[in-house]
Amino acid sequence: MPPFSAEFLSSPRGAGIVSIAARCLVFGCAAAISAAAVEPAPVATVTGGQVRGRLLPDGRSAVFKGLPFAQPPVGKLRWREPRPVVPWDGVRDARESGPPAAQPRQGWNDAFAAASREDCLYLDVWTPNWQSKPAQPVMLWIHGGANVAGAGGADPLYDGSALINRGVVLVVIEYRLGIFGFFGHPELTRESPHHASGNYGILDQIAALQWVHDNIAQFGGDPGNVTIFGQSAGSIDVLALMASPLSKGLFHRAIGESGALGFDLASATIAQVERAGLLVAEKLKAPSNDTLRYLRSCSTGELLTADREAGAGSGPNTDGWVLPAPPVGIFATGREQRVPLIIGGNAIELPAEGSPDDLKTMVRVIFGELAPQALALYGLASDGDRGGADPVYGGPADQLGSDLFRCPAMIQGEWHSTAGNPTWEYQFDRAIPPRPRTGHSSDLPYVFGNLYSKGSQAGEFQDADRSLSATIQSYWTNFAKTGDPNGPGLPAWPKYDGKTRKYLEFTGTATVVVNENQRGPFGDLFREILNRPGSAR
Repeated sequence: MPPFSAEFLSSPRGAGIVSIAARCLVFGCAAAISAAAVEPAPVATVTGGQVRGRLLPDGRSAVFKGLPFAQPPVGKLRWREPRPVVPWDGVRDARESGPPAAQPRQGWNDAFAAASREDCLYLDVWTPNWQSKPAQPVMLWIHGGANVAGAGGADPLYDGSALINRGVVLVVIEYRLGIFGFFGHPELTRESPHHASGNYGILDQIAALQWVHDNIAQFGGDPGNVTIFGQSAGSIDVLALMASPLSKGLFHRAIGESGALGFDLASATIAQVERAGLLVAEKLKAPSNDTLRYLRSCSTGELLTADREAGAGSGPNTDGWVLPAPPVGIFATGREQRVPLIIGGNAIELPAEGSPDDLKTMVRVIFGELAPQALALYGLASDGDRGGADPVYGGPADQLGSDLFRCPAMIQGEWHSTAGNPTWEYQFDRAIPPRPRTGHSSDLPYVFGNLYSKGSQAGEFQDADRSLSATIQSYWTNFAKTGDPNGPGLPAWPKYDGKTRKYLEFTGTATVVVNENQRGPFGDLFREILNRPGSAR
């Protein structure tokens, strides 16, 4: 075909062809440039095989979701310690989180319950530079929910985009909950080579820590610098892990938020969880000569229903293996793992339920011979007295319910400090705006830097909230890096000691101040009970 003449190219038709050709050339070049700029999805090799994650918008950080750290605990593996991952062929897609652990609906967790599965032993890894050298400190998150509900990766509150920008690798795990994670039975105990049952959720957390030890270097993380942190039941589990010899060497620092080992001075005994397990088996009409096979054949829904009716426990038990002694006693005598600890909670957590008379009965049960002093402190000493409200701590129900979270945690941190371990204590007072006061889980948006306008902990966040969140994230990640939360530009946070009892207060006005002797005489009453000779040992 002969070339176009100058006359044709200058004609209207020729000019149109030139314009189309030019646009095609420009579009093609732009597409080529765009394609060249897109980085390939990151691929890592972990226990089991290769996984393909997703780069985050900065092109350097990445997330790998739904990574299996153990075999699915289903069928014959229901109520067994987690087993090693089965290898897979090819490259496994790792762009979606695994399902939450099987759980009943409780209102607040309905979306998680609808998506929940027994096949739940997965974790997410968020990394600021998945091929980083030198390796970055690692933070492993254990979600709350009373050890019966909640989620890790499926909860948008735990999106790691903001936290990893501070130079840490974040791991968010799932673990078995409720009847699947904490169910004991005499036949399970007899079946176990360790003669133990009921701590499967804690064993899952230990398996996740072992996975981190073996694999986190593939994502730019340092297996020699791992911080465990958790909230509510996750905080209780953090302390249980500190009391367990099975997790020794798998983590190096710990943060507990709004949760302490039980005020009853001990975890449940294995005998107690076995009795609860017998009730569940009775509810399900399990044959006495083939109980385990029958229970392992029951559906997820059948077990959740039986658990709701019989109550099979929702926390660690002293089984002689995972927990060789009551964990409160381990802390009271300084036998827990010697790692730096941050521990604290919110000014108001959850109110104690009931009428003023119910509160008085609860005080008498908790404090025994010290009840007259406690009733006076809570403003419940006189007949018909409904107590007064404190501007920070709320009314008597708020104070009593929250003190059952706060004071044991405060004292367990005190024990840890007395045993010679670096310890920092705090209190969080800030209410998510426009809420009138703080509450259980109000701190979570600030810790993760996810100040959302929609969702479970949403609010009308202001610049003061963003500044407070940045401060808390700096403290938490400094601690993960060095074992000390302090750093440049931050108000000094003194170590806790039993004499001055100094702690850091994140105030309701979003400022940070150092205070002393948290809860004063209320704390002293709890100390008197918990520190009695033999009471926690």
